[in-house]
Amino acid sequence: MSRIIALANQKGGVGKTTTAINLGASLARRGQRVLIFDFDPQANSSAGLGVRVDGSTTYDVLINDTPVGDIVVDTTISGLRLAPANPSLAGAEVELVPMMAREFRLKRALEAAREAFDFILIDCPPSLGLLTVNALTAADEVIVPVQCEYLALEGLGQLTGTLELVRRNLNPHLTLRGLLLTMFDARTNLSQQVADEVRAHFPNTFRTIIPRSVRLSEAPSHGLPIAKYDPGSRANRAYEELADEILAGTRTEVPA
Repeated sequence: MSRIIALANQKGGVGKTTTAINLGASLARRGQRVLIFDFDPQANSSAGLGVRVDGSTTYDVLINDTPVGDIVVDTTISGLRLAPANPSLAGAEVELVPMMAREFRLKRALEAAREAFDFILIDCPPSLGLLTVNALTAADEVIVPVQCEYLALEGLGQLTGTLELVRRNLNPHLTLRGLLLTMFDARTNLSQQVADEVRAHFPNTFRTIIPRSVRLSEAPSHGLPIAKYDPGSRANRAYEELADEILAGTRTEVPA
């Protein structure tokens, strides 16, 4: 059974795209067939994997019913493929409004592509609009990256409320796979305090913590996941541990 995982948080800059790229690469390096579905109009997953978009994109999948397989491209990691985005996706929010069953358009598109992949990772935009609702309706699970900085919990109540609404009305099988602590700086008390607070509120927080890393920040500018850019780095080891944690199924899946 393939698994569709949405990476969602309405706050920007928390590590959704970084996690999509590097978790995807780590899963692929473990023999999994992985698709990163870039669903953010900023198209950072596409840029971070060094993909220049010339043809159809995730916009066409959502709005024009283009099959997912028609837009998928290879990456530098064997087994890791990408459904690229471009800024035209920003207009999809408006174009979706009059459409029938608008919340289910991505679900139908990805269901047709499931058998080709073991994992489909949806890189969501930093909002709770129709694009994110489509992603949550299509997903089996949600991973919520949380930055280990001040106000980390701000907005998480709104996000969990949205997950519950989606679960109640659109996708009863949606589960919150876990919260992922990102940008952890072991030199500061604040990072540890935030981590402790997140774990106190959300027991299904992943054991793995993603450290703050200059090399991890540099990798997208070279169009590479950290596994290719600096395989010996702490950040790469962390994403490998996260991939192992997910594959092992060690987290308790809690309803959204």
